[in-house]
Amino acid sequence: MTNRLMSFTFKYGALIFIGLVILFFSFQSPYFFTYSNLTDILRSISIVTFVAIGVTISLMVDGFDLSVGSTVSLSTVLTATMMVWYEMPLIVVIIVPIAVGAIIGLVNALLIVKIRIPDLLATLAVMYIVSGIHKTYTKGYSIYNNMPLSDGTTAPGKILKDFLWIGQGKLLGVPFSVILMLLAVLVMHLFFKYTRWGRQMIMTGGNEEAARLSGLRVKRVRTLAYVLSGVFAAVGGILFAARIGSGQIDAGAPMLMESVAAVFVGYSVLAAGRPNIIGTFFGAVLMGVMVNGLTMMNVQYYTTDIIKGAVLVLALAVTFIHLNRKKRS
Repeated sequence: MTNRLMSFTFKYGALIFIGLVILFFSFQSPYFFTYSNLTDILRSISIVTFVAIGVTISLMVDGFDLSVGSTVSLSTVLTATMMVWYEMPLIVVIIVPIAVGAIIGLVNALLIVKIRIPDLLATLAVMYIVSGIHKTYTKGYSIYNNMPLSDGTTAPGKILKDFLWIGQGKLLGVPFSVILMLLAVLVMHLFFKYTRWGRQMIMTGGNEEAARLSGLRVKRVRTLAYVLSGVFAAVGGILFAARIGSGQIDAGAPMLMESVAAVFVGYSVLAAGRPNIIGTFFGAVLMGVMVNGLTMMNVQYYTTDIIKGAVLVLALAVTFIHLNRKKRS
């Protein structure tokens, strides 16, 4: 009976906790459980969710991509400069940052797979390099409409309206960024559950040596994982620029820890005990709900970090206590 209760708690505890948190804030504020506020919460987590999906993919192959935050920053300013400085068409504005994100993923893979530098060290080095590149490229300035240039003139272009719609517009009453986020979660969940590449990534992350001995090309699998991680971080940067209508330097710095927290909270969702896309999504939802609810209660913004950290500790404690009990039994 006790074991069944523990298993039930581990499997559904995170979802029940999210439900209780929503119920608590609903009693605290009549404006919390409204359609507009719930869609605002989903819109607020859409960017972090894209970045967190990238981190999840790197963790799937037993790696860790620390460069996603700086990739978001580079993607954001690159997107804005192509419109404001060079008046590029929309299709180019979207494709180029995604390609740059893929290249950053390839560089990570080269250092990790070919040169055999440990994941954390390689992506930490790339994080600093990419951060330096985007600050050098913009000379440390944010990018916005009619910004003054170094030669005394004004930037010729503007942020395109069609581009802003990606981050600010709605489709059938639902924010477009939320639709993109839900599609990404669904597609990547199906990718890992039903495709050969997805299963190979899970096998590689579970035991790389066993995967190699069974005939998998683990280097190719890990390379694809880091490329996807860079692409999702770049998409997060595009959405960020479309949301605020400018290119902010260091925009992605706080997103690294936000996304990592969402991924690790997701470990405890549905008893996964490992990185998974659905768990990452619910982890991001939990973080978004808490920030929104605490803001409505006028809790000081820096206090939310303490609460988010405590929730992360609780989720990790439940996960690893259950996994250790499972190993002993």
